[in-house]
Amino acid sequence: MTFIWVEKNRRRDKDNVAFGKKFILDSLQEMEILSNDGWKEIVSFEDRFEVDKKNPHVEVIVEEVKE
Repeated sequence: MTFIWVEKNRRRDKDNVAFGKKFILDSLQEMEILSNDGWKEIVSFEDRFEVDKKNPHVEVIVEEVKE
């Protein structure tokens, strides 16, 4: 799972930006995109950080891993 955090500037620390991951994962469960966000369902996370002062947003890339 990859999170691309696009901020309008570099004022916030990256750990504060990525804190939003918890809320995104909970929302993905509520929308039934993820069945759970536990150890069995999530293999790893990658965080990328970019700046775009005109279009701050977050992109989430979910990849299915076959066992």
